[in-house]
Parts: sequence; structure tokens; C-alpha cells
Amino acid sequence: MSSPSSSQLPQSSLGEQEQDVKLEEMPITKHLMILRQHLFKIVAAILLLFFCLLPFANRTYQILSEPLRAQLPVSSSMIATDVTATFMAPFKLNFFVALMLVMPFIIYQIWSFAKPALYEKEKSLALPILVSSICLFYLGIAFAYFIALPSILHFFISVSPETVAPMTDINSYLAFCLKLFLVFGLTFEIPVVTLLLILIGVVSTQSLVEKRRFIIVGCFFISMFVTPPDAISMIMLAVPMWLLFELGLLLGKVLEKSKATA
Repeated sequence: MSSPSSSQLPQSSLGEQEQDVKLEEMPITKHLMILRQHLFKIVAAILLLFFCLLPFANRTYQILSEPLRAQLPVSSSMIATDVTATFMAPFKLNFFVALMLVMPFIIYQIWSFAKPALYEKEKSLALPILVSSICLFYLGIAFAYFIALPSILHFFISVSPETVAPMTDINSYLAFCLKLFLVFGLTFEIPVVTLLLILIGVVSTQSLVEKRRFIIVGCFFISMFVTPPDAISMIMLAVPMWLLFELGLLLGKVLEKSKATA
């Protein structure tokens, strides 16, 4: 049987074949040069935004410390146990803020580098997933700052002995907040991760439904280790993890239903 001629092949298949040929013909050094250009743009954007925000570093730290200062007794205040802490803490926070603000540009550069290697169907799915992942990460940080952090701080300060005046080191508080932001930011990626696992066929919605009880227990188990040692912070992380899993499961069911009807 003779193979179909190029005129008999669908137009999309021809485009994918031409794309594969171009990628195969491109040497590895060319890929590395393109990757270097994207990395240079990312580093330049981070440094530019970092230096633009640097004059406001102290003000940014004041905003970060507002939930703690609102909970401290009148006689207490934040302290610096190191000579360089008053400079380094706002400096580190400024870099973190610059990195978070430039994240959409970083995602765009990653997308630009990976886009030529993707098929049209993959392109139509990749961009919404990338955009939703960064939005969910921002949402997780906002949830941690406005809801979780004040509640956790209130609990720890309220249970401190009356003879002890709580005075937190600014470096310790910064490390605590950044860890909390990172944990909640990654936690809010659960719908995207769940959807990706369903898309690539690793799991099905039916298997996730059958294992729902174990997943809920796992949410509480994980939150017990990644949050401070108190019940409030554990619950405030475990419950969103469970609800976000349910959201990812719902989106997966919609996706499977659309595939079945297509």
C-alpha cells in the first residue's frame, strides 16, 4: 500500500511535520542561545524592578509587618538582633516582591521559549494553564497575608505568658512570612496540578473520587508538617487544599465530559 501523498494529508498534520523538521534541524547550540536570550531578559527585568522598588523597601517592610504590629502589646515592638538586619531584611523583602511582580513576564518568556516545540492543541491548553497558575499563586499569597497571617499571629501572641513581652526579630518575622507565602502560594496550585494529571492520563476523575477520603486526610497530614505547630494554621491550610482539590476535580470532570461528547 502506498503512503498518502502530502496533498492527501490534513493541513494541520503538514504543519506539525514541518515544525518537527525545523526543530530537528536546529542545533542544540541554537536552542541554548535562544534560552540565554530569554534568561537575560528575565534577569534584566528582575534587576530593573528591584532597583526601582529599592527606595520603597522600608515602606514595603512596614506593610509586611503591619499584621504583627497590630497584634503586639503597646509596650512591645519589633527588634533587630543583628547590626545589618535593619538593612538586609527590607533588602531581601524587596527582592522577593520584585520577583513576584515580574512573574507574569517570566511566565511569558518561558512560554515564548517553549511555544515553537508545542503543537496547536498543546498551545491552546498551555497558555491558559500558565496564566491560571500565576493567578492562583498570587491568590494564595493574598490569602496568606490577609487571612491566615493575622489569625496565626493573634493565636501565638494571645497564648504567650503574661510575664513575657513578645518582641520578634525582623529577620525571623520575614523568614516566617516568606515561608507562609510560599506554602500557600504553592497550595493554591492544586487545581492546576490536578487538571494536568487528568489531562496527561496519570489519573482519572473516577479514581480521584474513589480516593477522596485519603486525599482529605493527606491534606491535613501535609498541612501539619508545613505550617506552624498550631491547630488554626493547620486547618487554615488543609481546608483550602481540600476545596482546591474539589475545584480541580470539577474542572477535570468538565474536561472529560467535553472529550466524550467531541
